[in-house]
Amino acid sequence: MTNNKPLFITGIGTGIGKTIVSAVLVEKLKADYWKPVQSGELDKSDSLKVKSLISNKNSYIHPETYKLSQPYSPHKSAAIDGITIDPEKIILPQTDNTLIIEGAGGLMVPLKDRFLMIDLIKQLGAEVILVSQNFLGSINYTLLSLFALKEYQIPIKGIIFNGVKDIYSKEFILEYSEVKLLGHIPEYNEINKKAIIEAGNYIDL
Repeated sequence: MTNNKPLFITGIGTGIGKTIVSAVLVEKLKADYWKPVQSGELDKSDSLKVKSLISNKNSYIHPETYKLSQPYSPHKSAAIDGITIDPEKIILPQTDNTLIIEGAGGLMVPLKDRFLMIDLIKQLGAEVILVSQNFLGSINYTLLSLFALKEYQIPIKGIIFNGVKDIYSKEFILEYSEVKLLGHIPEYNEINKKAIIEAGNYIDL
């Protein structure tokens, strides 16, 4: 499968499973992967995690444009490292394959003054897959994220829920937003290559 637009994986916040969802989609689609900005944990970056979790030999992990040493918001990490993120240097890698792009944090994470993650998505001409989890407050975060994407006129491929199910939250979000459900990845005790392959069965693109 080749997608005309790159698929940008963003989430309703930090730590809700963007990297796991990215790995599942990379494996399922045998797609390429790109994390434009890595902030902190360079020795166990998201690119390295995805590479360790996929089994197919077709996917290529493209190098990050910015690798920041500190585990903070990119604009803070960049300042500590003594650099300024230049959005014009964040250029889509050349590939004939479907490209999965993983963001850092949520949509309103700042990369520099007056330039947010959502601005980068718009700049890259990507289609968004929003990752959500069910917890107290997640309806608010999810609907606000979808509202922001619509305000920016960014195409939304759909939403993927990750982790524990809550039918009340899930149904309300889908009915209110009218965004397509792409799947619900269950909670796994261990995330490994086998789990990533199995999780792909819960995703319908």
